[in-house]
Amino acid sequence: MLLILFFSLSLFSLSFSQSNSLSLSFPLSLSKKTSNISPLYPSLYSKTSSHGSFKLPVKYSTALVVSLPIGTPPQPTDLVLDTGSQLSWIQCHDKVKKKLPKPKTASFDPSLSSSFSLLPCNHPICKPRIPDFTLPTSCDQNRLCHYSYFYADGTLAEGNLVREKFTFSNSLTTPPVILGCAQASTENRGILGMNTGRLSFISQAKISKFSYCVPRRTRFNPTGLFYLGDNPNSSKFKYVTMLTFPKSQRSPNLDPLAYTLPMKGIKIAGKRLNISPAFFKPDASGSGQTMIDSGSDLTYLADEAYEKVKEEIVRLVGPMMKKGYEFAAVADMCFNAGEAAVVGRRIGNMSFEFENGVEILVGKGEGVLAEVEKGVKCVGIGRSGRLGIGSNIIGTVHQQNMWVEYDLAKKRIGFGGAECSRLK
Repeated sequence: MLLILFFSLSLFSLSFSQSNSLSLSFPLSLSKKTSNISPLYPSLYSKTSSHGSFKLPVKYSTALVVSLPIGTPPQPTDLVLDTGSQLSWIQCHDKVKKKLPKPKTASFDPSLSSSFSLLPCNHPICKPRIPDFTLPTSCDQNRLCHYSYFYADGTLAEGNLVREKFTFSNSLTTPPVILGCAQASTENRGILGMNTGRLSFISQAKISKFSYCVPRRTRFNPTGLFYLGDNPNSSKFKYVTMLTFPKSQRSPNLDPLAYTLPMKGIKIAGKRLNISPAFFKPDASGSGQTMIDSGSDLTYLADEAYEKVKEEIVRLVGPMMKKGYEFAAVADMCFNAGEAAVVGRRIGNMSFEFENGVEILVGKGEGVLAEVEKGVKCVGIGRSGRLGIGSNIIGTVHQQNMWVEYDLAKKRIGFGGAECSRLK
């Protein structure tokens, strides 16, 4: 599941996509042999830093973007960090053979990598109905495994499935990872799929812990940090135990591979809103599931919870709301940017409550608002029902200036406040 909504309407696998135009499919015709698939190698982390981790910067505008070294020798490749999706895919450009102009952002040239290989269509992943992996695959005219990814706004991402290493140093590499190689996409960056599915990047690379720090968004596109492995700041984190679901559980509205949190409530200006905790827990159909997702910009609430939040916002600053305005058909708690400071003071703090008494401050003063277009700022919450889902999704707009750690071994999520743009 890819949950990305840019404020300019971009990637969203249950909603919108990274582009408004369709990409076409062309099979790769590179002079690389297809390979037999071997078992995954030992963990990525054998000998790293004293904290057993790898650190790199993460850029933030409307998405979290990391540049990872892919291939042999490594090529820096821009990827959107997405904890809501499984398949990783990269932008493939055969720049040497086709003499293409340099892409606007870092992309990958398969012809320059000695570790690149194409998946044959007789590989098990290319057969339909693989458990926990619903990506449509097929066999192309070159007997290579072809994939197609459709998004709800009609955008199509497709290409060939391949295997490639992530090469962080001469002594630090991942095993060959299965990922998509998009050659004809109109987008200029790929996706780093980080959910709990067996084909996500972290599952294939056997990474049991990662974290990121989302900086406060400004017009200057600030930079935060991303750790693969241990985070040296984790002693200060507050932890919430994730909800997990048996693999056999199949509910129409449940995403069993998502990072699901036991949310209990929402506070605005210290007041706990009258929202039943049941609205934040999955029911028999899966509706009500509360997920944290680095691939979604906005936070989304099921209609019942959204109405309670809006009721309180109207009570506090109703006369200042833009009448008849709705952003992207999902968010209508919006204001003129010139009044944002006053609106922020009147709204005060916003926090999310979880089990075991954990309370996370997600917005303070003007920080509860996000600019969605020039001159307009909105409370960064949308109605998930408008997307055709009944889930709650905590997006990056409510993860700013905090560490978020995903500890898969202990099945918990950690939170810690930080000035992310000042971290080194």
